[in-house]
Amino acid sequence: MQPSRLIIGITGASGAAYGVRVLQLLQNTDVETHLIVSKWGVRTLAEETGMTLEQVQRLAAFHYGSLDQAAAISSGSFVTDGMAICPCSVRTLGAIAHGFGDSLVHRAADVILKERRKLVVVVRETPLSDIHLENMLKLSRMGAVILPPVPAFYKRPETLDDIVEDTAVRVLDQLGIHIDSPRRWQSEPSAGVADPVMRRK
Repeated sequence: MQPSRLIIGITGASGAAYGVRVLQLLQNTDVETHLIVSKWGVRTLAEETGMTLEQVQRLAAFHYGSLDQAAAISSGSFVTDGMAICPCSVRTLGAIAHGFGDSLVHRAADVILKERRKLVVVVRETPLSDIHLENMLKLSRMGAVILPPVPAFYKRPETLDDIVEDTAVRVLDQLGIHIDSPRRWQSEPSAGVADPVMRRK
């Protein structure tokens, strides 16, 4: 039986910490991780996390150059369980939606789509233009999951790490990997809160 394999792409959008946290959460699991960091993803990692490319690559089982079209993950015959692009720039979003495979992130995502595997796209941009929205709709109709990193304030996050982990856990949930995390929602009854009463005017 093949080990579980996931491709993780980190592109140049703000939010590099999300991709790093996904890799960290997978380190003590039996999931084999295959990492690609785009050219601008390397720059964003340095600006936002202070981590070098080499430090992030050490979190993954395998890693590839951003233009390495000969990498195993560029072929559909290399079986994986899916891919998360975390974060995903709108340039990457557009390239995948329109089939432009000029980088390994784009090509690997194209393979995931053509093989009908799970693609999770953590689009990080605001506000969104018609172009962005149309590209997201196009990918959604192809079966991709569009997962913007929206904070869940009902969980009352206390730190930035809480917010990052919440999104990272949700990304992995979409790929069928359920990590135990204190950030999972545990509903508790609210004392003294009654159901709303409908009143006639």
